[in-house]
Amino acid sequence: MEAIGMNKPKALLVLHGKQGLNDEVRSAVNEWRQLGNELAVRVTWEAGDAARLVEEALAAGYRTLVAGGGDGTVREMAQALLDSGSDASLAVLPLGTANDFAHAAEIPLAPFEALTLLKHEPVRVDVGEMNGEPFVNMATGGFGSKVTATTSEELKRVLGGSAYLLTGLSRFSELRAVWGRFVAPDFAWEGEFLALGIGNGRQSGGGQQLCPQASIDDGMLDVCIVPAPADAVGTLGTLLSGGLLGIDTVSVTARVPWLEIEAPDEFDINLDGEPYAAKRMRFSVKRRALRLHLPKDSPLLLDEPLLRNQREPA
Repeated sequence: MEAIGMNKPKALLVLHGKQGLNDEVRSAVNEWRQLGNELAVRVTWEAGDAARLVEEALAAGYRTLVAGGGDGTVREMAQALLDSGSDASLAVLPLGTANDFAHAAEIPLAPFEALTLLKHEPVRVDVGEMNGEPFVNMATGGFGSKVTATTSEELKRVLGGSAYLLTGLSRFSELRAVWGRFVAPDFAWEGEFLALGIGNGRQSGGGQQLCPQASIDDGMLDVCIVPAPADAVGTLGTLLSGGLLGIDTVSVTARVPWLEIEAPDEFDINLDGEPYAAKRMRFSVKRRALRLHLPKDSPLLLDEPLLRNQREPA
């Protein structure tokens, strides 16, 4: 393999190893190059490769990177860019099972069409953080995050986004409510909940729009808490169905610049596909910390002033 940076192409695609033999991606890259665009490709093999390839690309002078994978790949590459302090831009080539962020942002799913966004000037977007760990799309907690984390790769390969629904339905016997206390500016709630969404983006788990009004450039996080009612199974069935008709009638929502959660026991939280567990969590926003290539009319771009002029506590 030639050394990165020999010809310093305009962009470098970091392709998830599962997509290394994807003929549609190969054709799209070739077509993009035939139009006179320079695009190098590197493929990951094991954990940590995406971050390492980002570091090597930045050291070699690349100013534009492409995340070829799912939401987790986008998160990993965004984290590497943030850690580096680089002002390089990031584009998304959606190749995951659900591609929740791409769907909400209206990034084309066809590989060549997604590459055309490299011609768009990057825009500055927010990045969410939980206890210092970044997420570009959404943090999900409770039962829903466990479903996302435990859905098998084989099931996702066969069924796509529907695999999350099937896994959720099959795990109702494990349904347990979580107790938590939520505190944010002008917002406080405590009680048992089934599911939690904290959105920089709008949806997760194969199309569950927990935060349908979220924007990624407003400096705020959208919060959706699904309390545990008597009919827990019925409510979660509505949630997992993807339709979410009437979910706003049972959920607690807020839009906040930061949020703290405290629970008596550790509970599951999922950041763009990466599972974590903690008793105390602090969510905040890194304001317009990432330069991202998006459609000019992406629904996630609000580009309005902060809704509240609130400072975080020291």
